[in-house]
Amino acid sequence: MTNCVLCKDKLKPEEGQLIWRGDDCRIILVHDPDLPGFCRVIWNRHFSEMTDLSYGEREHLMTLVFAVESAVRRIMHPDKVNIAALGNMVPHIHWHVIPRFKNDAFFPGSTWSNKLRETSESVLVERRRQAAALPLAIREEISQLN
Repeated sequence: MTNCVLCKDKLKPEEGQLIWRGDDCRIILVHDPDLPGFCRVIWNRHFSEMTDLSYGEREHLMTLVFAVESAVRRIMHPDKVNIAALGNMVPHIHWHVIPRFKNDAFFPGSTWSNKLRETSESVLVERRRQAAALPLAIREEISQLN
């Protein structure tokens, strides 16, 4: 597909940080000022739906999603983790793994809803500090899969 934002290899710094890349998938730490720790697991080739993948590919992708969730829980201690695969705006297989906190800007609504509050800067600074440890933690989780 032409012009797919998830097919491109290069990330702009304001978009996020590449954490891990394999033959089939990559994981990025999304730069979202309101949601430190927000990660995205992206299938490298352009497919729109999970059923476009083989059973083995689906299992591989979800194993990575669960590895990211595990690292997010261990490092950030969220009240909840949201896992979502929408693809309405970008029809390219990708999963969002988002640590949620009762005092985040959107809780209990979705992260795509209107803000309900502002999270204090001191809380966001601490969450950014924790999120900085996610790349290593996620790579460690993945290394344990092999």
